[in-house]
Amino acid sequence: MRYKGTNQAKPNTILEVEKPQELLPFLLEKMAHRSRNSVKGILSRGQVFINERSITRHDHQLEPGDQVVIRWGTVLPKKTGVEIIYEDDDVIIINKRAGLLTIASLKEKEFTAYRHLTSYVREKNPNDRIFIVHRLDRDTSGVMMFAKNERAKERLQNSWKNMVKERSYIALVEGKVTKKQDTIVSWFKETKTHRMYSSRKVNDGQKAVTHYKVLQANARFSLLEVRLDTGRKNQIRVHMQDIGHPIVGDKLYGSTQNPIGRLGLHAALLAFRHPTTNKILSFTAEAPDAFDRLFKKQ
Repeated sequence: MRYKGTNQAKPNTILEVEKPQELLPFLLEKMAHRSRNSVKGILSRGQVFINERSITRHDHQLEPGDQVVIRWGTVLPKKTGVEIIYEDDDVIIINKRAGLLTIASLKEKEFTAYRHLTSYVREKNPNDRIFIVHRLDRDTSGVMMFAKNERAKERLQNSWKNMVKERSYIALVEGKVTKKQDTIVSWFKETKTHRMYSSRKVNDGQKAVTHYKVLQANARFSLLEVRLDTGRKNQIRVHMQDIGHPIVGDKLYGSTQNPIGRLGLHAALLAFRHPTTNKILSFTAEAPDAFDRLFKKQ
């Protein structure tokens, strides 16, 4: 499997861990020829994998026997809002910026993740294409996947529930969530104006299942880890409104506050079975610093 750089393929760097150590000091020691900022950049872009899992935390604890792999992927210009954190012949995994559409709408044709990635692959081969596998809402940031050929697309889409092993999000919501963890179940319906809403009547719509866990909370806001069993349109946004804690910045679903200047929803982790190799791959992207800032002591 190849991991492509900007101009040509570059082999992965494989490092063996011999003693307990935090990740950043380990990388600085192993890549002494690089500056500290350069090494931190490699880490923050999701290029460092530990035992097949993408890790971005500087303080991740390494243990003897761990295998650290640096995958030399590609980062598009910042203005595109797309950061490529992994690429091979079948899939591209990106970290999407909030405010960027996945695919064109009636109002926006050019500034989309799909268009930027199509331009990127066609720089190497004018016949190459990108295929939509799933979507993130325009104002949601984080990890998402595109296919690079029809075979990969069809396998992923036709067996999405079996192929995707884990999806988790970080949600910043209004108010203090008192239940430390819970599961929300409802049946989704859509209005004529395309707004989603919940029905508690069994089988009255598409079943939606959301699990959440409180990570941090104060009197005004809560930070949640959210996992999905289903992938309905606006699922997390609707379910947070249902429990009386709308996502920060989400006017459509009841929010009245926006101290971070964006929607408080970030796709933090995507783990899936590779459509060709069948290996389980896992990718993470840290939530923006603004999400944590509201919980720092003044």
